[in-house]
Amino acid sequence: MPVEAPGASEGARDTGAEAPERARAAHEGILRRQSARESAARTYARALPIVPVRARGLTIEGADGRRYLDCLSGAGTLALGHNHPVVLEAIRKVLDSGAPLHVLDLATPVKDAFTTELFRTLPPRFAERARVQFCGPAGTDAVEAAFKLVRAATGRTGMLAFTGAYHGMTAGALEASGGATDVRVARLPYPQDYRCPFGIGGDRGAELAARWTESLLDDTKSGVPLPAGMILEPVQGEGGVIPAPDAWTRRMREITQTRNIPLIVDEVQTGVGRTGAFWAVEHSGITPDVMVLSKAIGGSLPLAVIVYRDDLDVWEPGAHAGTFRGNQLAMAAGTATLAYVREHGLAERAATVGARMLDRLRALATEFPCVGDVRGRGLMIGVELVDPEGPRRPTPDGPTPDGPRPAAPELAAAVQRECLSRGLIVELGGRRSSVVRLLPPLTISDEQASAVLDRLADAVSAVSATALRDRRPGRDGTRGAACPE
Repeated sequence: MPVEAPGASEGARDTGAEAPERARAAHEGILRRQSARESAARTYARALPIVPVRARGLTIEGADGRRYLDCLSGAGTLALGHNHPVVLEAIRKVLDSGAPLHVLDLATPVKDAFTTELFRTLPPRFAERARVQFCGPAGTDAVEAAFKLVRAATGRTGMLAFTGAYHGMTAGALEASGGATDVRVARLPYPQDYRCPFGIGGDRGAELAARWTESLLDDTKSGVPLPAGMILEPVQGEGGVIPAPDAWTRRMREITQTRNIPLIVDEVQTGVGRTGAFWAVEHSGITPDVMVLSKAIGGSLPLAVIVYRDDLDVWEPGAHAGTFRGNQLAMAAGTATLAYVREHGLAERAATVGARMLDRLRALATEFPCVGDVRGRGLMIGVELVDPEGPRRPTPDGPTPDGPRPAAPELAAAVQRECLSRGLIVELGGRRSSVVRLLPPLTISDEQASAVLDRLADAVSAVSATALRDRRPGRDGTRGAACPE
């Protein structure tokens, strides 16, 4: 489908025979100017060289006329997909009402409706004693606010976080994230089966992780004083789509509660039905002290809050502020999104569709040796690519045929490229960026889910075949490159 040329009147369409060529030229020109003008820190634009011009639900249309199935969903922001009618209607209603769009932290009917709906969705035991703080529009600012809150409430400064964590890009959030280099946060093992830090996995590995945490806190010579708080993700997203075992999460709640350590749960990506429950903490049944919320709560627009136990509310006025913490359009879109997910049972739908997708993806692991592991919860899914001929990591009991092979970031990047060429947008994450991530909207249909899986399977098959071909001995007896260029 052709796109409007720069400066063309609204609704104008170029229907000439040369329209596709002009569309491609416009697409390439925009990408060229972006590369010349924007920061070297840009990320998604490097792996996804597309220029979105229209979108609806799961589908994005690029300036070159190509259509894509979007399983990135704004890094999990778009619970209802692109431009859902209830979101657009909520935004239009505010725009047409004449209400102010910028109000700092003043009370408005739009804000009151949002907080009412938000509290309606929270776990009941948490909601009955909850307070909400509106933060700057990004989740990382809400993480900073959570740290400031528990430090003010406890009078302590240290924080506990986990290996593989990701909490944002500001200084304090980065310190608590797994990729930090200047660490002032005590790092704890996060349990997982495939690459268990203790080489064991399962319930035993999770138990060892919990014991390590207890030992660190109770050993007077550990070098870790009683902290102001602990922050954890119920599912590590950027860390490689690693769901925390429910029993371990309950154990972390018990450990922190008995030692008077506030527990902060980062639900920025896991919230609003993504994992098959409205909030991921509901899987384990725990009641945290603080929840950090962003992404989907704004209905595609920037919004971030922390919700916390009322006795932690010891802040002085202005202790955490921000000019853009009163985004009326985001609150209206967020209210519509929260209500739609709740009223239409989309969390339960995510659990059902996600389980089907995981079952089918796990079949890939039996077909293609380069698929090391498939994991996830609800519609938060990861496929880890590995070197199929690399040595398996031994367990404490010695070599094992079930140990994980080395991560293969080149293969994962090749799968992402092959997906894009087939009209499928996926993200990479995990250690060494070796995990292909799927974050489709909760509104994905069964037919769309099948199309996504078909395209991903085709991409994995193509990459696997290329890698196998490149590994075959050449005429000189040497092997080709392990991964496609």
